[in-house]
Amino acid sequence: MPKRDDIQWFKQQFAGQIESAVSGTPFCLDMVTAIACQETGNIWSVLRRQQLDVGRILELCVGDTLDTDRGRKAFPRTKEELISKRNGAEMFEIAHKALVEMAQYIEGYRSAAANKDKFCHGFGIFQYDLQFFLGEPDYFMQKRYADFGSCLEKCIVSLRGALARVGWQDKETLTEYEKACVAIAYNAGGFIPSKGLKQGYWDGTKYYGEAFFEYFRLCREVPPSGPVTEPPPGRAPVAPPSPVLASGTLYEVDVRSDPLRLRSEPEIDPRKPGANVLARLPDGQVVRAVSNKEVNGFLEVETSLNGARYRGFAAARYLVPASGPGEVPVPNPAPVPPTTGIVAVNLPSPPGKVTRRTEAADAHSLNEPGQPDRKGATAGDLRSDIAGIIRWLAVDAPAHLRYQPRQQTTFCNIYAHDFCHLAGAYLPRVWWTPGAIERLAVGEQVRPLLNNTVEEQRANDLFRWLRDFGIRFGWRQTGSLTKLQLEVNQGALGVIVARRREDARPGHVVVVVPETNEERARRNGSGDVVAPLQSQAGSRNFRYGTGRPDWWKGDQFADSGFWLHL
Repeated sequence: MPKRDDIQWFKQQFAGQIESAVSGTPFCLDMVTAIACQETGNIWSVLRRQQLDVGRILELCVGDTLDTDRGRKAFPRTKEELISKRNGAEMFEIAHKALVEMAQYIEGYRSAAANKDKFCHGFGIFQYDLQFFLGEPDYFMQKRYADFGSCLEKCIVSLRGALARVGWQDKETLTEYEKACVAIAYNAGGFIPSKGLKQGYWDGTKYYGEAFFEYFRLCREVPPSGPVTEPPPGRAPVAPPSPVLASGTLYEVDVRSDPLRLRSEPEIDPRKPGANVLARLPDGQVVRAVSNKEVNGFLEVETSLNGARYRGFAAARYLVPASGPGEVPVPNPAPVPPTTGIVAVNLPSPPGKVTRRTEAADAHSLNEPGQPDRKGATAGDLRSDIAGIIRWLAVDAPAHLRYQPRQQTTFCNIYAHDFCHLAGAYLPRVWWTPGAIERLAVGEQVRPLLNNTVEEQRANDLFRWLRDFGIRFGWRQTGSLTKLQLEVNQGALGVIVARRREDARPGHVVVVVPETNEERARRNGSGDVVAPLQSQAGSRNFRYGTGRPDWWKGDQFADSGFWLHL
């Protein structure tokens, strides 16, 4: 399948034509490139290394030999059905010969090519289907599919049709996820929002939508020219924080006690005042008005909170003209953790001590021989690594005393730490005391001593740690469960953490994990994730589940957040 250097080759050959073709559409170079990767990337990525010219490569970009015995329903389902039509016999000879010639280079097609009744149904680098032969015979018989411009024209027309079928024909721009939805409709003829990306052609390992999105993220990282760099192992291609798009007046939050609640509607339900809360904005948070018109005493605003873009309604009486910078700051998570100053800390283990899952938890991190990690180079590899970590931790196994609730004490914080520890992200089991932080900040070396310079971190503490230090250790917040699940499905790490109103009472933290073919998040009819796929220790331990709906909005919690790590 195409790798980074293959994608760069494709862009070097065709970027100019694609950029011209997508001008004035919501499509883009990376979207079209990702479709080419998904449709025929397994062919042209091989052919380009065979000293063939571009014209010959395009001519050999044919495929799809599945007939009615393998589930094909569109014309032509069999050789007999094709040759029964006008010019059908000639078309069969072209389609069979194309298969034979392509199979000389692509081993996976050789058994089909050896069958005298087999023929290709997909033609061109974007795979225009032979079902259109009856209406457009010349396109196939004159081999117009071997011309990139002709293929591209068909692709753009098909994408416009897919855009209309999804109901977005009036959209001027598309998000990454929306582009994947259109690609699914391009492949499958339609898109069912409640299924997310798990739809379209199933290749035995993933669906068309999932594969397209992975290719799109990969294409986004590859420039048409210049050096192609490989990311370090174990790093997911997480989207950068979304910029603030509003252009109205700049304000800052002016509260003296509780944070300002940002709501999805300009109203408060007196029976459930927290039901429509999107985020809680701290004193001094900079926001930008969407418009300066108040509605029921609320102003619609947009802001970025620890990297999460929020748009909602805030009580206007708690907003004052901003006195600071002229823009809403949008922080980017640090690509690597700090090596000086306030650095990561773990409690050192005594010589020879092994901290095991089968023992009651203490303040040390796991260090069992052979414990798994997350070092994959692709989204699929990263998901596999995460699945291996979940399987190895086996949070629901009675023998793993480290996570089992006892005497009304639960260990969600320890499970979340262990998961992130194995996956290569820092989420502290212990953290520096305020006094130690002061010393570290001025360059002192500080020994980690339990209950002296470091303290154990509960879920409430993890909420505050992520808020105060998460950005510098690669974490960022996201305001959407849909985005959270989408990024985690690419191999990123995600957590949901909620802080208790009474600090002496336990908060809660769960890990959000990649969907599988058996375990999935819950989505509503519009396709929005309403309950991500979670893994947790708590009063009930489970490896995969969706938990109680909106558990983090419970009245017992003062605040909550969705967090992502590369």
